Amino acid sequence: MAGEQRLVPIGTARTPYKNRRDAPRQGRTTNSLSTLEILPRFETGLDSLETFSHLIVLYWQHMGDRNKFRTTTPWGPEVRGVFATRSPNRPNPIGLCVVELVAKCGLVLTVRGMDAVDESAILDIKPYFPELDSVPHAGRRETNDPA
Repeated sequence: MAGEQRLVPIGTARTPYKNRRDAPRQGRTTNSLSTLEILPRFETGLDSLETFSHLIVLYWQHMGDRNKFRTTTPWGPEVRGVFATRSPNRPNPIGLCVVELVAKCGLVLTVRGMDAVDESAILDIKPYFPELDSVPHAGRRETNDPA
């Protein structure tokens, strides 16, 4: 592939969760506040971010097991491939969380609903657009057969 192929963190998540057991499975289930400390070289990338109520945050799940490819889920005993789960254990442990932007002060974003462990590297931030990012009738199929 052409171009640089290396992830460059843009900042660090400061959350109340010191280990994976403390972190919620889904950030939307908590009202806890966290901060995203963005590195100075990316400051101009934050322009106009405050015009959005919610953000998509991609982060590195640094406590994940990169060699585990099957796991169980909290909703059942069946074993699934990691790509059919939200497990932090995966070849590239990239987490995705939709958060509410509470405040922006310089390089610090205060957010509600972050599920990352403290000191997780922030990889990217994108605005959340309900009309683009929500698929109203999406869900899990009752069978393993492809559509």
